[in-house]
Amino acid sequence: MTLKYLIQKEFLQIRRNAFLPKLIIMFPIVIMCVMPWVMQMEVKNIVVDVVDNDRSTRSQQIVHSIEASDYFIFGGQKPAYHDALAEIEHGKADVVLVIPQDYGKEIEMGKMPQVLIAANAVNGTKGSMGSAYLSQIVTRSVPYAAISSQPSTLLLYNKHQNYKLYMIPALLAIVMMLMTGFLPTLNIVGEKEAGTIEQINVTPVSKWAFILSKLIPYWLIALFVVTVCLLLAWLIYGLTPAGPLWLVYVLAMLLALFFSSFGLIVSNYSDTMQQAVFVIWFFVVTIMLLSGLFTPTRSMPSWAYMTTYVNPMHYFIDAIRTVFIRGGAFREVAHQVFALLGIGIVMSLWAVQSYKKNN
Repeated sequence: MTLKYLIQKEFLQIRRNAFLPKLIIMFPIVIMCVMPWVMQMEVKNIVVDVVDNDRSTRSQQIVHSIEASDYFIFGGQKPAYHDALAEIEHGKADVVLVIPQDYGKEIEMGKMPQVLIAANAVNGTKGSMGSAYLSQIVTRSVPYAAISSQPSTLLLYNKHQNYKLYMIPALLAIVMMLMTGFLPTLNIVGEKEAGTIEQINVTPVSKWAFILSKLIPYWLIALFVVTVCLLLAWLIYGLTPAGPLWLVYVLAMLLALFFSSFGLIVSNYSDTMQQAVFVIWFFVVTIMLLSGLFTPTRSMPSWAYMTTYVNPMHYFIDAIRTVFIRGGAFREVAHQVFALLGIGIVMSLWAVQSYKKNN
C-alpha cells in the first residue's frame, strides 16, 4: 500500500509541473518528425564541375548521368583543370571530374581509362562520399567487358536504402535516455534542493519502495512514449517493425531500467541540480557516441571498441535494428537482451545501495 501512495504522489507532482507534461508529449513528436530528416549520413547537393577533354559520346553519358543524379548539382563544364580547381578554392564547387582524351576510344578497345576525381576535403564527409558517389557513376558507364571484376551488391534488408529506417529505431534510445534517465535524476535532486526528501527520510519507507516509486512512473511514461514513436513512424514514414512488436517493448524497457537506475545513482551522489545535470550529461554523451548510433563500432580503435561490451545503448541499438529492419526474433537478439538485463540489474542494485535515508 505504501508503494501505491508513493507512485500516486509522483504522478501528482508530474501533473502539477507546468513543463513536464508538455515535454512528455512534445519530445517524442519532435524527435520522430524532425530528427530522421537531419540525422542522416547521406550527402546531397554536391556541386560537380566536369573537365571533358574527350568530347565523345561516352564522356557525355557520364555528364548526363551526373545531371540526372539526385546527389549532385551539375556546376557546368570547364575548359581546363585549373579553372575547375579555382572553383573549389572559391567554394563554388565540391568535386571536379576530369575525363582524359581518347576516353571513349580506349573503352571501345576494351581498356579501362583512368579518370581523375578531385574533391574538396575541407569537409571530409562531403568530399569522401561525394567522390564515392561519382566513382560509382563512372564505373557504371563502363561496359562489363572493360572491367576485369565488376562488383555487384545484393541488398537483403532495406533494399531501397532508406536511411530513416536505420535511424528511427535508434532514435528510441535517445527518447528513452531523456525520459527515463534525466527526469528521475532531476526529480530527486529537485526534492533535495526543496527539502521535501527529508520528509521521506524520517518515515519507515524502505529503500526499495522509495526507489521503485521513482522508477515505475517513468517506466510507464516510457511505454507511452515508445507507443507514440511507433505510431508516428507508421503514420509519417510508413515504417513498422519487421520483427515481433513485443520484443521492441522488451528492449525499450530493459534500456529504461538501465537509464532510470543510472539516473538515480547520479542523483544519490549529487547535491544540486547543476551538479547532477553535468555528471549525467557527461556520461550519457559518452555512452551515446560509443554505442554505434551514428557510426559503426567496428570503425573505432580497438581500445574504444572494448567499451561496447559494457555499453547498454550499444546492445539496444544492435538489437532494435535487428528486430526492426531484419525481422529478427528473440533468438537473434537473446545475447543483447541478457546483456541489457544483467547491466540493468547491477545498476538497480547500485541505485538502492547508494540511496541513504540520512541524506
